[in-house]
Amino acid sequence: MITREDVDQAAARIAGRVRTTPVLMLDAGHSPAEVWLKCEFLQHTGTFKARGAFNRILGCQERGELDPEIGIVVASGGNAGLANAYAAAAVGVPATVFVPLTSPAVKVAKLRAAGAAVVQEGAEYADAYELAMAHAARTGAVYCHAYDQPEIAAGAGTIGLELLGQLDGVDTVLVAVGGGGLMAGIAAALEGQAKVVAVEPENAPSLHAALAAGEPVDVSVSGLAADSLGARRIGDIGFGVAVRTGVKSVLVNDEQVAASRQFLWDNYRIVLENGAAAAYAALQFGAYAPAAGERVAVILCGANTDPAGL
Repeated sequence: MITREDVDQAAARIAGRVRTTPVLMLDAGHSPAEVWLKCEFLQHTGTFKARGAFNRILGCQERGELDPEIGIVVASGGNAGLANAYAAAAVGVPATVFVPLTSPAVKVAKLRAAGAAVVQEGAEYADAYELAMAHAARTGAVYCHAYDQPEIAAGAGTIGLELLGQLDGVDTVLVAVGGGGLMAGIAAALEGQAKVVAVEPENAPSLHAALAAGEPVDVSVSGLAADSLGARRIGDIGFGVAVRTGVKSVLVNDEQVAASRQFLWDNYRIVLENGAAAAYAALQFGAYAPAAGERVAVILCGANTDPAGL
C-alpha cells in the first residue's frame, strides 16, 4: 500500500531526473467539460515508467541495497524494461533485462541501445519473470517490478502532484490501467482532492474484474492494447489503493481505442500507443461522462508505437 507521503518522497527523490511533462487544454467543443491532456508520453523513454524506475533504483541506492557492480534486473521486453534500463544507465549501474524468446527484435535492440544486458529465455513473459527473480536471488541484483512495488507506484504517482501544480484545481483524472501501478500512484497522490477513474479495455479488465470479485483475480487478455495494458491480474498495490480511495473502473472496446488514437493524431498531432489512447476513449465515447464545467485531466501515458498506422 502507498500513501501521499510516499509520493511526496518520490517527487523529492527523482527531482531533476525526470521531465515535468506539459498539459494541453482540449479545444472547446470536444467535450462539455474543461479537459486537460497530461502529455506524459513526452517523458524519458516515451512513457511514465521512468518515474517509478528512478524512484526504485535511487531508493535502493540510498538504503545501501544496490550493488553498483551488479545493478538491477527486470523482466520486460516493453516499456518497463526500457525505462529501467534508461534509469540504471543514468544512475551508473548495470541493468539486466529478461525477455521471452518471442520478443520482437526491435524491442530487444532498443533495450541493448539503452545499455541493458538482454537475456532472451522462456516461451512467454511468465517464464522471463521467473528467470529474472532467480537471477536476483542468485546475484543480489535489485529486482524492479513493472508495476507492483511501492516505489514503482509512488514514482508514477508524481504525475498527480505535477497536475496539482499545473492546474487551478482538478475534479477527475482518467488513467489507463494494466497492472495498476500508475493508477495507484495517482490515486494516492490525489486522495481527498480529486476522483480517479480507471479505464480498461473490455478484453483486459484486470481491475474491473477484481473490484467485482472483491479481490484480484486472473483474467484473459487480448486486443489492441494488450502489449501495454495486458496484465492478467491487477497488482496488490493497485487493488488496495483503488479500494481505499474509491477508484471506479470503466471499460472501452478496441474500436473506440483505435478511433481515439486516430482522433488525437488528427486533431492534436499526438502519437500514442493504443493503451495510452484508452484513457481518452472513455471520455470521447461516453464510458465516463463528465458534468458540464467539470475539470478533467486525461493521462496520456505512453507513445512507444509504430506511427505508420495513423
